[in-house]
Amino acid sequence: MGEQVEDFYEVLVIGGGAAGLSGALTLARARRSVLVVDAGEPRNAPAAGVHGLLGVEGTPPGELLERGRAEVRAYGAHITRGRVRSIEGGAGAFVALLEDGRTMRAARLLVATGLVDELPDIPGLAERWGRDVLHCPYCHGWEVRDEPIGVLATGPMSVHQALMFGQWSADVLFFANGTAVEAEQAERLAVRGIKVIEDRVMRVETVADALTGVRLAGGELVERRALAVATRMVARADFLAPLGLAPVAHPSGMGEHLPVDATGRSTVAGVWVAGNATDVSAQVGASGAAGTLAAAQINADLINTEIDRALTARRAFSAEVEREVAARAVPGHGL
Repeated sequence: MGEQVEDFYEVLVIGGGAAGLSGALTLARARRSVLVVDAGEPRNAPAAGVHGLLGVEGTPPGELLERGRAEVRAYGAHITRGRVRSIEGGAGAFVALLEDGRTMRAARLLVATGLVDELPDIPGLAERWGRDVLHCPYCHGWEVRDEPIGVLATGPMSVHQALMFGQWSADVLFFANGTAVEAEQAERLAVRGIKVIEDRVMRVETVADALTGVRLAGGELVERRALAVATRMVARADFLAPLGLAPVAHPSGMGEHLPVDATGRSTVAGVWVAGNATDVSAQVGASGAAGTLAAAQINADLINTEIDRALTARRAFSAEVEREVAARAVPGHGL
């Protein structure tokens, strides 16, 4: 499980997905000592392939991550399997406690733990997640193009989701699931040719390991080959509580995230966040880019800290020399 780790690292990367590995690669190439702690639970694990990422289109997620881990290790960074339970300390002296009892120490943190997709409690839904129960048209739309698609109302972005999937198929139904659809939203759906089904959804039906339709409360089976669901997305961040960092409501209403500035810097000194833990809608490419940007900022921060420390030591030495020279200039000194 993982590899031999050291007592102290300049940067501890928590999370071994696209954001974490991209950040670790950048930092390792900057000749920083880096440890990646990977729980091995990437959000896109159920998907057959990564899409929209130039040069690796359709590559299975596990294969892409394995390539990334090899690249990170080639530059001297370490990767270990584990889960962080809590973190204490501060910039320059963070202490991470893992669930298996190990302790890791680091000067800076890059949090790239992603998020958890909370699905509606509808029988049969979770089992199809990432296969024919989908969320992102840019991730999965091409694979279900021209198929009968259903969109399940779960939150404020569901109507938008239905309108988007209308780009990939002319046969889209919006399952309001017993919720009210505002008149303006209904009009927009109608213009797009999307019919609203008001009845509640009781379960998802499958045959031969494939989604076949949606069973309504009235007993009717509405045939569909794919079902889009806007999940509630919540950053994996409980372990940051001792530092005073906790997820807050995302402006979109889609869940909770860790807010950061444009560079990934959090409100706690020495802590950066990248990927889905802060940007709930980021795909693999955007998450990787965010990890790279945050890593560059972390390296710059470490450089400035090193320079400031050297300047402080130089000034202290100069002041001591000046005091010594002044003391020697006093008549009778040293006699």
